[in-house]
Amino acid sequence: MSLLVAGERSGVGKTTVTLALLSCLRQRKIQVQSFKVGPDYIDPMFHCYVTGRACRNLDPMLTSEAYVQECFDRHAQTATHALVEGVMGLFDGAAGRKDFASTAHIARLLELSILLVLNCSGMSHSIAAIAHGYRSLDPRLKFAGVVLNRVGSDRHLELLTAALEPLGIPILGVLRRQDEITIPDRHLGLIPTAELENLNAIVDRLAHLGETCFDWARLMPLLEQTGERSEERGERREERGISGQQSKSTPSPLTPHPSPLTSSPRLAIAQDAAFSFYYADNLDLLEALGAELVPWSPLHDRALPEGVQGLYFGGGFPEVFAEQLAANVTAREAVQKAIQAGMPTYAECGGLMYLCEAITTFDGQSLPMVGTLPTTAVMGKRLTLGYRQAIAHQDSLMLEHNSTVCGHEFHRSSLTQEPTSPLFSLHPTTHNPYPTPEGWHRPHLHASYLHLHWGAHPESPARFLTCAARYDSRAC
Repeated sequence: MSLLVAGERSGVGKTTVTLALLSCLRQRKIQVQSFKVGPDYIDPMFHCYVTGRACRNLDPMLTSEAYVQECFDRHAQTATHALVEGVMGLFDGAAGRKDFASTAHIARLLELSILLVLNCSGMSHSIAAIAHGYRSLDPRLKFAGVVLNRVGSDRHLELLTAALEPLGIPILGVLRRQDEITIPDRHLGLIPTAELENLNAIVDRLAHLGETCFDWARLMPLLEQTGERSEERGERREERGISGQQSKSTPSPLTPHPSPLTSSPRLAIAQDAAFSFYYADNLDLLEALGAELVPWSPLHDRALPEGVQGLYFGGGFPEVFAEQLAANVTAREAVQKAIQAGMPTYAECGGLMYLCEAITTFDGQSLPMVGTLPTTAVMGKRLTLGYRQAIAHQDSLMLEHNSTVCGHEFHRSSLTQEPTSPLFSLHPTTHNPYPTPEGWHRPHLHASYLHLHWGAHPESPARFLTCAARYDSRAC
């Protein structure tokens, strides 16, 4: 059995509750594996910092229902306890798909008990209506109890407790208004862990909250792994009609298709404060396919690692560090030279921005970047956010012509020039009724705003590595 932390809406305190539980468990020297519902990168960074383990994203839109089940089963077995943080409100899923990819959907797929976080500010007896509505809307869901957040006083708690008592819903945690911990944020959410100087103090405070604000006698049995085999869980899910629809065809996340690689290509992975958005499963998959991952920093390193045969630039915040990136001229020149020489390169979102001629920051500065792409990334107020179905325009480094992938966009920049030979055509949406060209393509280059999770499509990184294995690093 495992526990899923859900909220009645966004901003209700799911992340604070999750991190408090994780911090307390880690302080008790308990092995806990965490998961995050949805495509988010930053919350998993905090999970990882606290637990010392890579947090795994559970997103059936980017992968599949079967992949979500297998990923959870595989990684939950490696710890004695497991905890999942939800996304948005409990029933909020991908637009137009009812509650698909919602926290409730994941709870059903994985048969998880739900710990519902309620914002109690400004209400007393009305809390019963909210709790009753969430518990009764979908009878397939199992509710372990609630956490009352933003409780104002002892009298306020008495009123809330009296309101919930007739429902028989256990109160498993109480956080007072003065208990709230603020983690700094900016234009794309929380500030990542690498940029917070006082993070250890925040974690200590979270651990204290975890120790003092929760009913651990009831919580611990819900968090403990039973040792039940994944096959048994799968059989029970199938009996209940909630097994993943693609389970027979979706490959295991760590047993990818056989690779034709005759050598182990070395990939330079940009990893620093400017580039930190990577799905742990993607990195695992590259290694399982035979790659050697070599971290390096476009902020601090003056050259690429020796002997690399491919480049991987994840997302992040290059706009925040644009002055430092621009000042590291030798690194920019090394990347430009490598790409000009044909080194296979994968770049998404922040990585795409770094490969542009320049980044224009929020304050209007235009700072030079690598210059591989004949366009400038301009920061603005408009947020581009959401899942995208994309059709490949031609054979490319990662995809076959006409193949369809689901990705996720989350950025406040736009490009001054559209690609002449785009990677994708984005499917029409309610906001844009026409197919939209997206992404920059060359035979050895994939650069796009779309964040991709390769879990259900291991053939994509396999294509990349096949190309990298053939590349002669001596060319640059």
